[in-house]
Order: sequence, then structure tokens, then C-alpha cells
Amino acid sequence: RAAARVDDDIWISGTLGDARLALAAYRREIALDPDGLAAAAARMHAPTPRVALGAALAEAGLAHAAIDISDGLVGDLGHILAASQVGATLDVDALPVGPVLALQSLALRRRFCAAGGDDYELCFTAPVGARAAIRALGASVATPLTRVGRVDAAAGLRLVDADARPLDLRLEGFDHFKD
Repeated sequence: RAAARVDDDIWISGTLGDARLALAAYRREIALDPDGLAAAAARMHAPTPRVALGAALAEAGLAHAAIDISDGLVGDLGHILAASQVGATLDVDALPVGPVLALQSLALRRRFCAAGGDDYELCFTAPVGARAAIRALGASVATPLTRVGRVDAAAGLRLVDADARPLDLRLEGFDHFKD
């Protein structure tokens, strides 16, 4: 967690937000058709841990820092940034979205992908020069990988849209100790 470096790319495996979408449907915050609910619920109840990807990244020595996304990307990436004493810019619109969440509003997609939790995908940082090797590694373990941001020296996490405009999203990851 503590080895992210300035100018590293930030990568995400798989897709984000599906588990949070299922939770919202269970809480009746949104309505999903039965097939959509089943697909989202499968991601919530039976996530696919990225063990092969993590092992391959470790063996190849490509990742500087990594964390599983269990409490939401914003919160978990924040742990990497704090431990590494760096900051980052995250393109929220680049976050990989599954087909059911893709049908929801942009605001909901952004919120659930960035801070939803229980995705159990991997977030990792790696040097810019490793992009081709990382893409090949993802293909070798049949795991889609998406580059979603960049580590920088300014403290904190800045959220931007696809046009690099700052987003004023008040998001936080899950806090196990919050009342």
C-alpha cells in the first residue's frame, strides 16, 4: 500500500458499482428489473476475487501499490495515497461500469462506482512505462484492466470528469467505525 509513486498510473480491474446497485435495489432506493437485480446481486453475493491478477502483478513486479476495493474506491485508494504520502487525480467517468449500472443515471454511476463498496476488484498503481505489460498481463489472466487516474505530489484525491473538469462529489468509502 505504501509504495505508490508520483506519476504512477492508477488501474482498476473488472467493473465497479454493481454490489452497491444491488444494495440500493434491496433497500428500494431504485427499481431494477428481475434480470438486472439478479446480475447485480450476483456481484454482491458472489464477487470474483482477483487472486490470479494479484499474484501475476506481484510475480511480474509491475505494481508499486495495490489494494482490494472493499469499502469503495475513493476510500480504498485514499488508503494507498495516505500510506504513500502522495495524492492523485481520478477520472470518475473512466471508471469501468457493468451493463446493469450502465443503464442508470450518470450521477448514480459516478457515485456507485467511486464509493459503492463490496466490489472486491483490485486498484493498483504502476509506472506509465508499464502500460503495455499491464494490458498483456490482464489479458493473460482474463481480467479487464482500466487506467483511471494518475498519482501526483499534491495531497488528497481530486475527482474529475472525462474532460478533466473538477467534480464536486462528496464521496467517502465505507467506514466500519462510523455510527
